Amino acid sequence: MGIQVMIVDDSAVVRQVLGGLLAAAPGIELLHAAADPLLAIERMKTQWPDVIVLDVEMPRMDGLTFLRKIMAERPTPVVICSTLTEKGARTSVEALAAGAVAVVAKPRLDLKRFLQDSAGELVSTVKAAARANVSRLAARAAAVPPPPKQSADVILPAAAGAAGGARAMAQTTEQVVAIGTSTGGTQALEQVLAALPRVCPGLLIVQHMPEKFTAAFAQRLDQLCAIEVKEAETNDRVRPGRALIAPGGRHLLLRRAGAQYFVEVVDGPPVSRHRPSVDVLFRSVARCAGANALGIIMTGMGDDGAAGLLEMRQAGARTVAQDEASCVVYGMPREAVRRGAVDKSVPLAAIEREIVAQGGGGLR
Repeated sequence: MGIQVMIVDDSAVVRQVLGGLLAAAPGIELLHAAADPLLAIERMKTQWPDVIVLDVEMPRMDGLTFLRKIMAERPTPVVICSTLTEKGARTSVEALAAGAVAVVAKPRLDLKRFLQDSAGELVSTVKAAARANVSRLAARAAAVPPPPKQSADVILPAAAGAAGGARAMAQTTEQVVAIGTSTGGTQALEQVLAALPRVCPGLLIVQHMPEKFTAAFAQRLDQLCAIEVKEAETNDRVRPGRALIAPGGRHLLLRRAGAQYFVEVVDGPPVSRHRPSVDVLFRSVARCAGANALGIIMTGMGDDGAAGLLEMRQAGARTVAQDEASCVVYGMPREAVRRGAVDKSVPLAAIEREIVAQGGGGLR
């Protein structure tokens, strides 16, 4: 039996097109497509899905209320399918904090074409959600063929010499922490950043999220944390007590002017199938900061960040991975460990300590 999916969305177009795409995907079975949460609740009394694809703006009961009800009654993997608006972004960030596994953005216009063009990503996201919270599934069917995979070379060429370490400064007191994460990362980042004291190294973060959603995510974290958290803009200074989050749809790079670090936000093709890409951030940190940096790879599907973290380690940086037991999806950390990019793996609860220690010269 495949992954049993329920769609809850008041748009007939979404129910029809997304339902058809999921029903045709190997390893997925469409249980039902409901127009609102109350109809979904009735159906779930007799057949409970493995994954729910959920809109957040619906009549009779909104998606956030429904999500919280499900998580309290019987925690189930939920993928939010939200309109690409400021309001939709804020609500989706709340949904991620309430336990949703991932967010897929949908436009208001040309919705049918968007869903068809995004079939591979949608199917992969649903399958990742099932693996994240459901007991290990039997054999996973192949997903829709992904687009060609790019490396960080398309954004930032590899530096000459061993992993680019020759271009980084000698060790200084100015430290940089670079974090990469994906599926399950919003909740994990909230736990880590909220635990940090005001005095900690400057942080650069890539969290795989759609365009517009990262601004709402940064605003939420800024309200919850002692440190400053903001969506990164070109020429923002990297300074102690500040976290800069890569904007959805653009790449984030570390730059250096004298002894000071700042960031550049650039356009470009997806790297490791993502934009922003963890590999791009990590490569730039390896080149500009070298041994003055800490690289952290956290929960997420795929391998984005593994190659870049190895470059950081070869450039003299300390590297840490979130351990398997505390990950929602142990994909990105596993690949980094497999490639020899990781100095050590630690539980999510210990990552805050690693960051604070970096500000004091780091722990080896």
